[in-house]
Amino acid sequence: MLYYLLYPLKEYFTIFNVFKYITFRAAFASITAFLITVIFAPPIIRKLAALKIGENVRREECPNLYEKHKNKQGTPTMGGILILIGIFASTLLWAELNNSYLLLALFVTLYMGVLGFVDDYRKLVYKKTKSGKRGLNKRTKLFFQVLIGLMVALFLYWNPDNTRALEFPFFKNVVIDLGIFYIPFVVLVITACSNAVNITDGLDGLAIGAIIMTAVTYTGMSYVTGHVKFAEYLGIYYLPEAAELTVFCASIIGAGLGFLWYNSYPATIFMGDTGALALGGAIGTVAVFIKKEMLLFLVGGIFVVEAFSVLLQIISFRTTGKRIFKIAPIHHHFEMCGWPESKVTIRFWIIAIILVLLSFSTLKLR
Repeated sequence: MLYYLLYPLKEYFTIFNVFKYITFRAAFASITAFLITVIFAPPIIRKLAALKIGENVRREECPNLYEKHKNKQGTPTMGGILILIGIFASTLLWAELNNSYLLLALFVTLYMGVLGFVDDYRKLVYKKTKSGKRGLNKRTKLFFQVLIGLMVALFLYWNPDNTRALEFPFFKNVVIDLGIFYIPFVVLVITACSNAVNITDGLDGLAIGAIIMTAVTYTGMSYVTGHVKFAEYLGIYYLPEAAELTVFCASIIGAGLGFLWYNSYPATIFMGDTGALALGGAIGTVAVFIKKEMLLFLVGGIFVVEAFSVLLQIISFRTTGKRIFKIAPIHHHFEMCGWPESKVTIRFWIIAIILVLLSFSTLKLR
């Protein structure tokens, strides 16, 4: 919005020429998202607390874990609303809004956020009435995740400017054309990414910290993918529309940092499914848009390990009757091993930072 209002004024004041630069708008989008999130957090936290929209720590599922987390009982949740406000307000202010990739990324984020909100709301109703089911039925939630993933997949499949080829980090000449199988692949990436972030959201600051670092990577990747000279120099797929996704990803960084201000240990607000599903969907969508889907396995390694720990635990218990981990996801396993919650979070952040550095190195190590 500011681009359309202020950039034309460059004819009279040359300072407004800066609005044509993606880097300028991305930087201020991040700052704007941070300020919006930090400023609006206190009243939203108070409102959620007044409405008694708080975390419900269940004793029956794991009594030992309950003893470690019982102090979180009643902490306001659904904080994803705050993150979405920061992302949308900032992106709408600083991005060029005639970009189909940007608009679709915003739509997916909102769609997943609404899906998560419904899930959180149903959990709240269950806590108050002790009737019905805790949250959305898993199949129902999966259906709606697959549905939006299919919409994105068909958009990309029918887009003449998009390639269905799959690139691999560290390998310059390894490219696989998926053809019609590109559609289920995109659905899988978006759905899996959304659920993986949701699984990771279990400790104060853990998920949002990892999301921030992942968003940092995709901010840089979006920029070089949408810059013809950098893309040519690095030998990566050039996509002009990817440039505006830099602003979108930068907004995620800013909103994430603002949320972390209050979500850091001891957290005064949780994102809930409202935030986790939205952020996972946003990252997955950007990944497929800029042709860096396989990079998710590296930069999103924390989310991958968290999701696989749950999958392995289920498979092991159902086939052998034994558990691989004391409790899944794996961050709770380390808690049960005696690690303090804050230590688990910080160590996972350290790993995430290393993965970010490795991800950027793939631009040259090809």
